[in-house]
Amino acid sequence: MATARTTRPWEEVKERWAGREKLGWRRRRGWRWKGSRGDSQSFIGVNYGQVADNLPPPEATAKLLQSTSIEKVRLYGADPAIIKALANTGVGIVIGAANGDIPALASDPNFAGNWVGTNVLPYYPASKIIVVTVGNEVVTLPDRNLASQLLPAMQNVQNALNAASLGGKVKVSTVHSMAVLTQSEPPSAGAFGYGDILKPLLQFHSANGSPFMINPYPFFAYQSDPRPETLSFCLFQPNAGRVDSGTGIKYMNMFDAQDVEIVVAETGWPYKGDPNEVGPSLDSAKAYNGNLINHLRSKVGTPLMPGKSVDTYIFALYDEDLKPGPGSERSFGLYRPDFTVIYDAGLSKSTQVSLTRSA
Repeated sequence: MATARTTRPWEEVKERWAGREKLGWRRRRGWRWKGSRGDSQSFIGVNYGQVADNLPPPEATAKLLQSTSIEKVRLYGADPAIIKALANTGVGIVIGAANGDIPALASDPNFAGNWVGTNVLPYYPASKIIVVTVGNEVVTLPDRNLASQLLPAMQNVQNALNAASLGGKVKVSTVHSMAVLTQSEPPSAGAFGYGDILKPLLQFHSANGSPFMINPYPFFAYQSDPRPETLSFCLFQPNAGRVDSGTGIKYMNMFDAQDVEIVVAETGWPYKGDPNEVGPSLDSAKAYNGNLINHLRSKVGTPLMPGKSVDTYIFALYDEDLKPGPGSERSFGLYRPDFTVIYDAGLSKSTQVSLTRSA
């Protein structure tokens, strides 16, 4: 049974933390964290899930990626075939340690050293591994014991990378669901729960210059509020905008309204779903991902962080036909296994499409 969440306004949390300037926090009518700044223009990534029985060979997928403007790939594990296939492509690779590995990583530095020795050292630097994620959405799971082991696991992986002279070259992080936010509207009143876990995690990120990674899905927000104006706000389409009552700032899309400097580990929109599902459609998926990509390329940024793009990993490269749940769970892919596009989101190096409105 999950314990009660610790909920305080984020600014109060920051004020209470000792040495907040040392931790790299800045305040500008919102909250931001400076440790996650992306480099150059490599801000478009994709999630490469493997819960499927019809995926093409990794070598062919590597060639597909090189034909696109996708510059980073997030794996949910550390499949050696995929890591090898991406060698010498220049594509940044995020690899993951499973939730089930966390207890051993936390309790045994040798296990962490072996994990790094098995999944990083044989491939780096030919394979451009940039981040190791330790667990996925652990903080919001009911298992409080597992959550308490997350930071020690991350620290042991970091120590193993340091021992291999890769500290600072390969970052260590974990991925959070949006449920870590107990309040997200208006953006200026954003509040986190799980403060007892997040406080030391953020100290770790600041000390190591590693990214805070989160999974925002406007799709799910639309499912809970399926009005036409909400859909336009989610899809970057023309709309009246929403004014933050605390700051007076107008946000024109839901992606920007989550105004915090982070790495977006997953975001996407399904192109089909079950008949009773609200939201999935080919037009909406094309509009969301296409307009998101154009928004990132524009480097407009957000109202509180103008002029830069957030590193963003789109979900997903392929459909995963073995995933459980509603039909939408198996319909987030950008490409079919034969490498044809399901819809044109403007990722091909040879074409960029204008997607202000869905087709």
